[in-house]
Amino acid sequence: MSSPLWFSSRRAFLGGGLALGAALFTTRGLFAELIQTPRQTEGPFYPNKLPLDTDNDLIIVNDSVTPAVGEITHLTGRILDAKGNPVKNALVEIWQCDSKGVYLHTRDSGRKARDENFQGFGRFLTGSSGEYYFRTIKPVPYPGRTPHIHFKIKQGRKELLTTQCYVKGEPRNERDGVFRGIRDAKARAAVLVDFAPLKGSRIGELTARFDIVLGMTPES
Repeated sequence: MSSPLWFSSRRAFLGGGLALGAALFTTRGLFAELIQTPRQTEGPFYPNKLPLDTDNDLIIVNDSVTPAVGEITHLTGRILDAKGNPVKNALVEIWQCDSKGVYLHTRDSGRKARDENFQGFGRFLTGSSGEYYFRTIKPVPYPGRTPHIHFKIKQGRKELLTTQCYVKGEPRNERDGVFRGIRDAKARAAVLVDFAPLKGSRIGELTARFDIVLGMTPES
């Protein structure tokens, strides 16, 4: 079976996808008030066995031509320090459940069938601009939780922040205990992300931007 028109090769995405991610950045909020991203629980399903493929494209696993099920999302943002400076060499990790609501974790996927074409976990190392880019799916509800994506920011051996982002306008947010645990209204708004249609996409892709502000000034 031939590969989909929107995906010519794994190499083509890894080489050109980052350019697309960079093109999605804007100067939105350049003079806005800097709000520290609140810490959130890691949750029980940080992968206990990392996949062989841990790159920033969660839609395609290794050299497969079969994409994951879900609304393809180009997830971008910047890692900033407490002063608003971009953080270089920050390792950004994300993990989330697949379209069936199953995590890449033996305690979860061992009990339920998961989408084997969804990587479930990815990493990206920031450059001098502090930018990161992932291609993933729009998060879906997990039993007892509103849709969300987990983030962990590291630098060297040091863990700087663990947090989550949420879908802006999602009604389940107000019933989610973890989200409601953020008491400060501005901090709560800082983890809400707009998943908007990607202009010109013929397959209904989305874009989402989540800037992360650390409560510290890490090593340069």
